[in-house]
Amino acid sequence: MTMSKTDTKTSGLTRRHVLIGAAATVAAAKAAFPAGAHAAGAGPEVAKARLGFIALTDSSPLIIAKERGLFAKYGLPDIEVVKQASWAATRDNLVLGAERGGIDGAHILSPMPYLMTTGAITNGVPTPMYILARLNTNGQGISVGNDLKAVKVGLNSAGAKAKFQQLKAAGNIAKVAMTFRGGTHDLWVRYWLAAGGINPDVDVATIVIPPPQMVANMKAGTQDAFCVGEPWNGQLVNQHVGYTACLTSELWMNHPEKALGMRAAWVDKYPRAAQAITAAVQEAQLWCDKAANLPAMCSIVSGRQYINVPMGDILPRLQGTVDYGDGRTLKNSPHRMKFWADNASFPFKSHDLWFLTEDIRWGVLPQKTNTKALVDKVNRSDIWRAAAKSIGQAGPTGDSRGVERFFDGKVFDPANPGAYLASQPIKKLV
Repeated sequence: MTMSKTDTKTSGLTRRHVLIGAAATVAAAKAAFPAGAHAAGAGPEVAKARLGFIALTDSSPLIIAKERGLFAKYGLPDIEVVKQASWAATRDNLVLGAERGGIDGAHILSPMPYLMTTGAITNGVPTPMYILARLNTNGQGISVGNDLKAVKVGLNSAGAKAKFQQLKAAGNIAKVAMTFRGGTHDLWVRYWLAAGGINPDVDVATIVIPPPQMVANMKAGTQDAFCVGEPWNGQLVNQHVGYTACLTSELWMNHPEKALGMRAAWVDKYPRAAQAITAAVQEAQLWCDKAANLPAMCSIVSGRQYINVPMGDILPRLQGTVDYGDGRTLKNSPHRMKFWADNASFPFKSHDLWFLTEDIRWGVLPQKTNTKALVDKVNRSDIWRAAAKSIGQAGPTGDSRGVERFFDGKVFDPANPGAYLASQPIKKLV
């Protein structure tokens, strides 16, 4: 991983000044709220919690809430924000909980709290979880090796079908990496493949790779494509190892992505603390969503203890400048990652219903799953609304964003998920 002398000088200077400012902000918050913001009233029941994150741009709200003293502002000065090695590690540490050396909550793939609550990814032993907020919309990508430029693989994946068939016939099946079975990246890349007539369970091998390892694996030639969040698609292009076939928001504009998930037992035990954490994260999302703050945000989150990449790998795409790596470029792109705008932070139940429907489509969950009851159990939009009200913000009037439309003409009506499922010709139901 290298930076030009100019990048090094600029990002180093920016980061140094921003980190000094962040430290001052934290100190000021602790001075202003020595015993917590709500010490005089019914404040949080505890002053600490352990929250996990993965090295991805969309973890920024948790990092910024910590670095800018927002957790302290809302009465939780001792929050820890702890890097996780993979989504499997996030899951395992949530199962443990902080009391046993794990974590209480996390920046997490939106389907994971559901898969943990059902026991689908926890060896059949449920770990009940809640979703308190969505952390972002958009900001993911599907990237491929440079060899696929010749067959013009882009938003349409069909050009790769013949090549993948050749690889399979030669006993060297194409490897398509994602970050967690049943998670968002698994669902995006499966949707993309299937829309081009490629069966992700037959024509390729889908493999699980932690986000920070994606570029290195592509460089080593051990995978042919991957789906992951930023900044890893941008870094792949910057290192000339491959190119971005499409942005996931080209599949579904303003799609939901990560969530703030917490152990249900912790939230039930400390409801005021859970609301305070949500309020701090919401305020961080408001700050992250301001264009003027993006350089400062990137200076913080690109640091070694967080995402650990050069600012040039992370900032341009956040600002709407996309170099796909195959000659296509975008300026002022509408596909920017959103943290607050257009209700990006609100955990729409209709979106969680889509995730569950797709996990049924691909055999991660059984068809008999009572999806509506599960969503009502896990999705705590009520906590989101209470937290937003406490900081003078408001969300949408309802819990559904309504009918959603995808790039291939498919339509998801949350009032009739079965019709959407039936309309998909490639699926694996159990």
